[in-house]
Amino acid sequence: VQLQASGGGLTQAGGSLRLSCVASAGILNANSVGWYRQGPGKEREMVAEIINRGSTKYGDFVKGRFTISKDNTWNKVDLQMNNLKPDDTNVYYCTVDYGWDRFWGQGTLVTVSS
Repeated sequence: VQLQASGGGLTQAGGSLRLSCVASAGILNANSVGWYRQGPGKEREMVAEIINRGSTKYGDFVKGRFTISKDNTWNKVDLQMNNLKPDDTNVYYCTVDYGWDRFWGQGTLVTVSS
């Protein structure tokens, strides 16, 4: 399964970006779909996830600024990020967990300037 992420870029603090991820296989019955991020020398951390039954989880640092959504018809997972902060600067990875395996996209860089 291949995941193609897009939408990263440069924005100023307080700005918005929308990340998109398209999977080459269906995500309807995936255990979860989501976004993680990783900075240099840091562990990968969960940003947002949608669990199979539709519930969502967000990292503590999100504090209502981000919204994750998915479109099962187009096998797409989006992350709307508002009120971005310089600390949000990271490489963002989309992921799909089918239970029998987890797949990762190639990563998209988000840079937030102060």
